[in-house]
Amino acid sequence: MALKPADSCRLKVRVQPKASRNQVDGFEDGTLRLRVTAPPTEGQANAGVIALLAKTLGVSKSRLEIVRGHGSRDKVVLVETLTAQEVRRRIEARLRG
Repeated sequence: MALKPADSCRLKVRVQPKASRNQVDGFEDGTLRLRVTAPPTEGQANAGVIALLAKTLGVSKSRLEIVRGHGSRDKVVLVETLTAQEVRRRIEARLRG
């Protein structure tokens, strides 16, 4: 995607693949830390990241796209239809329980 619409944001994510459970750990230095059970092979961990973020944010998986870091633990995810403030609010609300 060349342009970032006004109602979207880019989310920095650090992923721990092959974790014991799928979990959002919270923000650390502006980066969201995630754990996914999927291994980092054949895009399985990337699919796990998209599924976990979609569930956490309450959006469909089609509204999320990994735009950088497909083969890395450090990724950038484009979140369509939500501003950065709304993404942070939803994640923090989910972490509070």
